[in-house]
Amino acid sequence: MSISPNVPSAQESYNYENMGTPRWIVVFFVILFAGLAAFGYFGYSGQSRLEASLAKAQEQNKVLSAQLEQANSRLADLKAHVEVTEQKVGITQAELARTKSRAETILKEQTASDEKLTAQLTQVQKESEEKIGAVATEVGGAKKDIEATRSDLEATKSKLDRATGDLGVMSGLIAHNRDDLDELRRRGDRNYYEFTLKRTKMPQRVGPVQVNLTKTDPKRSKYTMTVFVDDRAIEKKDRTAGEPVQFYVRGTRMAPYEMVVFDVGKDQVTGYLATPKDTGAANPAVSTAKPQS
Repeated sequence: MSISPNVPSAQESYNYENMGTPRWIVVFFVILFAGLAAFGYFGYSGQSRLEASLAKAQEQNKVLSAQLEQANSRLADLKAHVEVTEQKVGITQAELARTKSRAETILKEQTASDEKLTAQLTQVQKESEEKIGAVATEVGGAKKDIEATRSDLEATKSKLDRATGDLGVMSGLIAHNRDDLDELRRRGDRNYYEFTLKRTKMPQRVGPVQVNLTKTDPKRSKYTMTVFVDDRAIEKKDRTAGEPVQFYVRGTRMAPYEMVVFDVGKDQVTGYLATPKDTGAANPAVSTAKPQS
């Protein structure tokens, strides 16, 4: 059986296996692969560090750029300030002349204002003097009014007259109203007790006596009353307003008590009681007599 020339023989196979790849080549490739791996690792680490350094440099660059912009802004402000200062310092002669002219104008305006104010003050003073004169005139008029009032008062005093009472005795000064009565009180010649009596069945107290009003006639200005004093009941019948109604009490024979009625109304009268001051009978014994019905 013939063997094909393309099929190696057993001997050739043995020889081929014995001629395999040398060990140093394998070791070389292993070292080469390890070197490439280490180079790749260190290259990647270096690239990372480089990228980090680049990013940091970029951040620093941004900070420096911002600081540069601030410096430029400050420089621009300083330049503008310098320009303004130069403009202020650089006042020309024409500007000085205008300033001087303006000052002169202001001085003239101030002088004119002072003159106007002086004229106004003069006018105000004149008006004040006129008003003071008017007030003085009014005061003079008020004095005249006071004098007229005094004259009226004197006339009122002169109206205080005397009259003969119902007992035929000349009375003291007679008051016809409350104003007259106030004048009599100011004179202080007698004791005065003003009253308003109602028409009742029981007597009413008037100063040191008791009085019972029993009848009134407003149309004729007449009235009837009973006075209770010293255990007596003294009736004063159909007396007229303004008439002194007189009666004596114990110890006052030299000067009687007097009652004068101002006004006679329906069921009431208004007037006063006058008693002497120079006697010891200012408080006579009140009568215990029963009032008339």
